[in-house]
Amino acid sequence: MIGSDGQQLGIMSSREALRLAEESDLDLVKISPTARPPVVKIMDYGKFKFEQGKKEKESRKNQKMVEIKEVRLSMTIDTNDLNVKSRQAQKFLEAGNKVMVSIRLRGRQNAHASLGVDVMHEFFDTLGGKAVMDKKPANEGRNITMLLSPAKN
Repeated sequence: MIGSDGQQLGIMSSREALRLAEESDLDLVKISPTARPPVVKIMDYGKFKFEQGKKEKESRKNQKMVEIKEVRLSMTIDTNDLNVKSRQAQKFLEAGNKVMVSIRLRGRQNAHASLGVDVMHEFFDTLGGKAVMDKKPANEGRNITMLLSPAKN
């Protein structure tokens, strides 16, 4: 048994431990119930739960959520338009986000999906090493998708 101040009080019966906890107007909490004999501590359980929730909230606040931003291209995109889209993707990557690049194939474009993959590779080349290809361009039904993440410099 451990007291409210952290001092070890030794091995005692559960009735005696409960009586000590009630005398100090605190709760008796099992810390390690599987140990022989079980380890219990006298503490204010409500305060303990509150502090635990506070720590959990603080750790969640410090985490950075990585978002997936999307950039859509077309198979017939012009060079200047491709450069504009790559600058937008660079902004997303510099902010620490992942970028999903996609091309929607329409009509006869489905027969020439390899041209869309070439556009994807050209787009990746315009990023100039600021991105790492997590998922290579892949044809998924009517879409071609590629996943990029920021390069670690």
